[in-house]
Amino acid sequence: MTTTLPETGTVTMFSTTWCGYCRRLKSQMDDAGIAYTEVNIEEQPDAAAFVEQVNGGNQTVPTVLFPDGTAATNPSLADVRARLS
Repeated sequence: MTTTLPETGTVTMFSTTWCGYCRRLKSQMDDAGIAYTEVNIEEQPDAAAFVEQVNGGNQTVPTVLFPDGTAATNPSLADVRARLS
């Protein structure tokens, strides 16, 4: 599976519609002015496979992909900011 890396200064957030942690992180990133692309893993089988790959076989969301190719599971806003710096 090929996952496109986000542009510098942005992230890709893998989520679901029902995930409260996803909604919270999106709101926090919106308030902080952090650009992101949201990918719903229930609608994108390749995205679900990527999330499983980086989370030991689990579809844990939010999973955030950074421009350097690393990923974080359920990161705090502070974690996202630090990794974008």
